[in-house]
Amino acid sequence: MTVAAGSADAAKLSGKIETGGAPVSASKIFLYAAGTTRGGKATLLGKTRAGLQGDFSITYSAPSDKDAVLYLIAKGGRPDKFGIKVQRKSLRFATVLGSKVPSSIVLNERTTVATAYAMARFIDGKSISGVYPGPQNAAGTLRNLVNIRTGGIGDVLGSSPNGSKTQTMAEFNSLSNMLAGCVHGLLDLDCKRLFKLAKEPGGKKPKNTLQAMLNIAHYPGRNVRPLYRLSKLSDTYGPVLPKAVKTWTIALVYDGGGGQIDGPGNMVFDSDGTVWIGNNYDYQKSPHTPACGGETLIRLTPTGENYPGAPYTGGGIYGVGFGIVMDPEENVWTGNFGFKGTGCTINSKDNSASLFNSDGEALSPNKGYTQGNLSRVQGMAADPDGNIWFASCGNDSVTVYPDGDPSQAINVAPRGMRKPFAAAVDGNNDAWFTSNTTNRVFKVDTDGNVLFRSDRRAGGLKRPMGIAIDSQNNAWVSNSGVVAAPCYKGDSLNILNPRDASVTMFTADGKAKGPYTGGGVHRPWGIAVDGDDTVWVANFGGTRVTQLCGVNTDACPPGTKTGEGISPKSGYTFDGLTRNTAVQIDASGNVWLANNWLPIPYQTNPGGKSMVVFVGLAAPVKTPVIGPPQKP
Repeated sequence: MTVAAGSADAAKLSGKIETGGAPVSASKIFLYAAGTTRGGKATLLGKTRAGLQGDFSITYSAPSDKDAVLYLIAKGGRPDKFGIKVQRKSLRFATVLGSKVPSSIVLNERTTVATAYAMARFIDGKSISGVYPGPQNAAGTLRNLVNIRTGGIGDVLGSSPNGSKTQTMAEFNSLSNMLAGCVHGLLDLDCKRLFKLAKEPGGKKPKNTLQAMLNIAHYPGRNVRPLYRLSKLSDTYGPVLPKAVKTWTIALVYDGGGGQIDGPGNMVFDSDGTVWIGNNYDYQKSPHTPACGGETLIRLTPTGENYPGAPYTGGGIYGVGFGIVMDPEENVWTGNFGFKGTGCTINSKDNSASLFNSDGEALSPNKGYTQGNLSRVQGMAADPDGNIWFASCGNDSVTVYPDGDPSQAINVAPRGMRKPFAAAVDGNNDAWFTSNTTNRVFKVDTDGNVLFRSDRRAGGLKRPMGIAIDSQNNAWVSNSGVVAAPCYKGDSLNILNPRDASVTMFTADGKAKGPYTGGGVHRPWGIAVDGDDTVWVANFGGTRVTQLCGVNTDACPPGTKTGEGISPKSGYTFDGLTRNTAVQIDASGNVWLANNWLPIPYQTNPGGKSMVVFVGLAAPVKTPVIGPPQKP
């Protein structure tokens, strides 16, 4: 599908193409509107050629679609660096304007890096296309990385909680210098080095700078040290990395402006891509100040700002843990586990669930919904029929609200289930649960019948936490190996000696496969499946996220088998991560992690204060995710 040009008066876009502040002349500039379907054709809105000072302007008819994503591609040109102009055919710069187009912009290496990462799942090296809200929200994330008006560092990347506090700004500049070295080189030698190192596994070498950076974004664990050495050959942008990173991933920290996130447990995305987050604790800045249970439902925009009118209160919400889901009406349900820090004198409120509509208005009563023998709810799940499932970790039972109706609650306590922790729904609307203490998984139908009970330790099950379903109805389980879930009255989180960390897969008919131990799994907790059926694991230790090859091996690097690590043995690391409980994928292919606990968790207030987003690292999913994941 293409975007039709509107009938409005002609619009004008002016800009410059630069490399490190020096002009690039004679570059061919193309303005497009992105295709609006997966693989759809982009619409050329205008083209021109850059002048001697790299300046250009394009007059065009603006698309009638208010959500149209506009972007620019610059091909070739003569960089005027050091007073020497050499035709550089391999130069290809890009930037994404989104739907809010400024009057003037700059294209350079930084905008090209930002485009390659933010649009990693929508660009094929030549054109951009995708389904709303994926490209639209990705365009917003790009502006967090780079100022498209100046070509400088974006406000979010350049300031707290990012800026000098994490590795990303320096890494972003080092990636930009990889391109700058190619653009400035007199003999094309640095370009040849870059293209050789940025070659796709089993594929062809890139022929231009945009494709090279896109390949690095898609395969961030390849040739890391040689690429770092290449980045050192140019000092165009700074500050830069003092040493090589373990992977060339780009991650941002979001805190919604501060003062509200404290122990984020899990999250869901609505159809516009805003993220709803359950909060363990009532925000306290100091870890030494006793924090009672969180009484707010956090909501952030897709680019990490506090959503207007949020956070939300009421409905009996208190100390949400791992349980948060969105139903087909885009109402948000939370499980009130009753978290509170040592020193909080408020009596625990741990036997209810809360419900909010899509505007953040509480629909549940002041004490929440208690029907169905709810007790210290952790994992939750929803199906397309509106049935809501709860794992009552505090009394070893599970509950379903048929059609979301608490008055019709069905509660069942399967034999052999102890500390049910996570829940997921398959394509048959049956619910799967992990049993943390007995090292099992269960499958239950909406009438409360137990359809499947795994053998103990099947497939390497050991202290299982998270569970997720792929598009083929396989259930993927993250085995912490060491975490005794804090479910009963008086329990505290108990982390035993680190061993037996793995992931297990159960086929739809209950056959166990695994354990899978690659990709850097380290005290794994939450787990999610993306639009290509690759598997993502949040690790409670190791400041890393893990990616495993799923059942669709065509989406994995050549030769990689189901269950093997796509991420390296170190995982995808980032110094802005703390202890993560949840991982989820949004419609832009960003990987979100909940910084749930601090590295040194003082029990008065152990909660982390932020979310982390790995930009463009996964295959997008249609949101909200209700049942198995789908491609947008």
